[in-house]
Amino acid sequence: MVEVQRLAAVVLGGVLAGRSLDSELAAAWRRHPQLDERSRAAVQDLAYGALRFLPRLEALLEALLEKPLKDARLRALLLIALYQLAYTRAAPHAIVDHAVSACHALGLTSAKGLANAVLRNFLRRRAAPGARALRTDSARYCHPQWWIDKLRDQYPAQYVAALEAGNARPPLALRVNRRRAGVADYLELLAQHGIRGEAHGAAAVLLEKALPAARIPGLAAGLVSVQDAAAQLAAPLLDLSDGMRVLDACAAPGGKTGHALELADLNLTALDNDAARLERVRANLARLGLAARVVCGDACEPASWWDGTRFDRILLDAPCSASGVARRHPDIKWLRRESDIEQFARLQNRMLDALWQTLASGGKLLYATCSVFHEENHEQVSRFLERHRDATRLALPAVDDDTHRPAGQLLPDGRHDGFFYALLQKC
Repeated sequence: MVEVQRLAAVVLGGVLAGRSLDSELAAAWRRHPQLDERSRAAVQDLAYGALRFLPRLEALLEALLEKPLKDARLRALLLIALYQLAYTRAAPHAIVDHAVSACHALGLTSAKGLANAVLRNFLRRRAAPGARALRTDSARYCHPQWWIDKLRDQYPAQYVAALEAGNARPPLALRVNRRRAGVADYLELLAQHGIRGEAHGAAAVLLEKALPAARIPGLAAGLVSVQDAAAQLAAPLLDLSDGMRVLDACAAPGGKTGHALELADLNLTALDNDAARLERVRANLARLGLAARVVCGDACEPASWWDGTRFDRILLDAPCSASGVARRHPDIKWLRRESDIEQFARLQNRMLDALWQTLASGGKLLYATCSVFHEENHEQVSRFLERHRDATRLALPAVDDDTHRPAGQLLPDGRHDGFFYALLQKC
């Protein structure tokens, strides 16, 4: 447990220094190949948890210290330990003892007394520092202040629920491959393995408890794919039929590519500008037993990869702030800057304009983001329609769940992530 706590502190420290959580975890696995699956999961859980509640933990730590900490390694370790004490069921005395031992492992032997005092002080005075920690919006909602302000302005009646959902553990949704099984069949298979799940929409199954990929029945054989329920709306919204020429722009890692091919026999091109990520597209297609033309290219520069024959359908799942999936990638909240939103909007603008010229008359383009910010979504589409008089925005059907909401802007909740869709038809 000492090693788990130490590694989690190293990963957290890397993120606080400006590096991505994925890259820090990958570096930790490379440095410690002997770690078993359980230990890796524990390290990841601690790092994710501390990042979800970072400003609250920082406020707690500040309330417990007599003067600011200068050592970033010690700060990260104490934040991990405070997360464990405040949010997990681990034995408090063991957490404290492990943190003291981790000080030695991190080369912070002289800080052992301070770490012990701070953490035991929290256990004695939990209520007082806890109340102080909730005085600011950022600590209360565990998001950057600019993010909170933007959601409050854009969703005055829904922003609190959206922020709280953004701090929760995300649901694990599976997409049943309709070419191989039905939802009812797969639920029966889960039951045979003692796993509880529920049907959600046309092809989604929500697991009651998250499982490692290796323990999901039928995943390796292509019976199901891991895909958020909101992301599963994309392929059906395209209104696909056999023989269509379809472009999945920004296709990696291939979840929507695979879903589209499960729904119809298509002449599909999967495009992405990242050659390494395209290998994941190929791997997913092979796992599902499906085929597509996989192309490395820039969606903003069709001349470099397009053969001149127009597409009947285009899916543009555009690069974005990923503000709708921050609970899956909690480092986004602290690495993203408000100025990034404008940069993403400019890129989305360029992609829409470039891909529109490759769409056939009467064809449909589905614009999608995993963002909740209007600048990347409603405002982006409105500006596009002003520039392109040959474009019409089509009404979307209701989400196939108990809310019956139109599948436009979805905010994160207990069943799905935040997502946005707009379906555009070329006149």
